[in-house]
Amino acid sequence: MSFAVEAGKTLALMGPNGAGKSSTLMALVGLVERKSGSVEIDGEDISGLSVESRIAKGIATVPEGHRIFPDLSTRENLMVGGQIVDTATLNQSTESVFNYFPRLAERKSQTAGSLSGGEQQMLAMGRPLISKPKVLIVDELSLGLMPKVVDECYAVLSEFHKAGIAVILVEQNTERALNFADEVRVREAGNLVW
Repeated sequence: MSFAVEAGKTLALMGPNGAGKSSTLMALVGLVERKSGSVEIDGEDISGLSVESRIAKGIATVPEGHRIFPDLSTRENLMVGGQIVDTATLNQSTESVFNYFPRLAERKSQTAGSLSGGEQQMLAMGRPLISKPKVLIVDELSLGLMPKVVDECYAVLSEFHKAGIAVILVEQNTERALNFADEVRVREAGNLVW
C-alpha cells in the first residue's frame, strides 16, 4: 500500500474489521514492524527510527479507545505528550489544547479517569498536539461517542487543517469520513481495494 498525505490534508483509511487499517497506522508510528517499504516524512526515510524518534520527526497518534492515564490530571496527561519539547513550548501547546477544547481547561486539575468518554477523547486528541506534529494519526475518532462530541472533535480536526497538520484517519463512520477526508483508501483482507 502506498500513499502520501500533504500538509493540511486528510487521508481516510477505511474497510471492515480485520482489514489492516490499525496495523497500517501502527507501522507508520513504529509500534509494529513493517515487512517491506518505507515510511517517510518530508522526504526523509524514518523507517528505521524508534517510536520516540518518529515523534520527534513529527508523527503523533490519537489511539483507539482514548488510552489516557486515568490517575493523572488532565494537565498531567497533556504534559506526557510534551516529553520531547522545551518548557516554553510545552506551556504554549497546553494552552493551545485548552483553546481547542475549553471543557478540558475547566477540568485541568481533575483526574482523567473521572472525565466523560467524550472528554477523554478530547484529551486523547489534545495530548499529541503538545509535540507540535506534522502528521497526526487518528484511530477510530467517533467510536462510542455521542454525535455532539463527534461534531466537536471533527471541528477541531478542521482547525488542524488550517494549522497545516496532515491527518491520517481510520473511521468506522463511513459518511463522516467520506465528507471530511480529502482522499480515501479502502482496505480489505490486508489489500488496497479502492
